[in-house]
Amino acid sequence: MKLIAGVSAAVLALLVLMQFVPYGKNHENPPVAGEPAWDTPRTRELFFAACKDCHSNETTWPWYASIAPVSWLVYHDVEEGRSEFNVSRWGQGKQEADEAAKMVRKGKMPPRYYLPAHPEARLGDTDERDLIRGLVATFGEEEDDD
Repeated sequence: MKLIAGVSAAVLALLVLMQFVPYGKNHENPPVAGEPAWDTPRTRELFFAACKDCHSNETTWPWYASIAPVSWLVYHDVEEGRSEFNVSRWGQGKQEADEAAKMVRKGKMPPRYYLPAHPEARLGDTDERDLIRGLVATFGEEEDDD
């Protein structure tokens, strides 16, 4: 029993100490510098429902994004997503936009682990088809090598 109490206290102390690590605490969204010419308002609406938190500067930071170690994972995902493809920095630097439709089609975006906490990103079949069609019309599509 003492061992369980000791391990529990150590885990709790570690969780408390993690809260002092500054990584993952910056939840400021950079300004929107540009946006693509969406093919339709519907494509933009679907994109912002399912993709904006990681692929724009308009992230809605959930409450758990302030609690380590989850904050570290959330911050990393947003930073990685923005570096690959960011509709708020349209016209600035390289974008991987031509891969967007393929990633949605293959079920890689939005990531499955994102969906339970973000039901607005869970698209039905019709919405998913509309989003894919709109992404292709807006950004083009990468040739599928695999």
